[in-house]
Amino acid sequence: MHQRLDPAKVGPAAYKALAALQAHVDSSGLDRRLLELVKIRVSQINGCAFCLAMPTRVARKLGETEDRMHLLDAWRDSPGYSERERAALAWTEAVTLIREGRVPDDVYDLARRHFSEKELVDLTCAVVAINGWNRIAIPFRLVPQVARAFSGDYGTTVTRYQPSKDARVTARGQNVSLRRLSKWAIQSP
Repeated sequence: MHQRLDPAKVGPAAYKALAALQAHVDSSGLDRRLLELVKIRVSQINGCAFCLAMPTRVARKLGETEDRMHLLDAWRDSPGYSERERAALAWTEAVTLIREGRVPDDVYDLARRHFSEKELVDLTCAVVAINGWNRIAIPFRLVPQVARAFSGDYGTTVTRYQPSKDARVTARGQNVSLRRLSKWAIQSP
């Protein structure tokens, strides 16, 4: 996959407008870890790899655990999320998937029990902002900056840079051509 264009260069005014909304959210006073969980959850729903990579790194730096990030897609069935976080995640999903049934009253009522009116407006702005970033990143195929795409059982690590056209790797005993992965190179562990 290659990036189609650089939206920040091509449309700087639009990019700046979305960045201003993000700046508002960042200065809203909502918990930073909660905001990163919201970004991760929206990006999971929308399938945006670019917008999954960044908040995951930030959340980690803020002390978020790997378990909570890995279980975020199944937060309803997972322990370890506070009632406030659960209310925020339910609100996040309802706003992101608004076409599928609007925002139900029970989700609004739950959110209002845990967030003031201003906090709920700011939380909604956070959901709108990351949905906006997703909708810029996905169609223009922004490529996430990934230090290691995979490693472990395969006995190799893939990192982003240009390999030779004939690069091959042995993965679980199979000789695999990397022609389709032209932007990736193989390193031995």
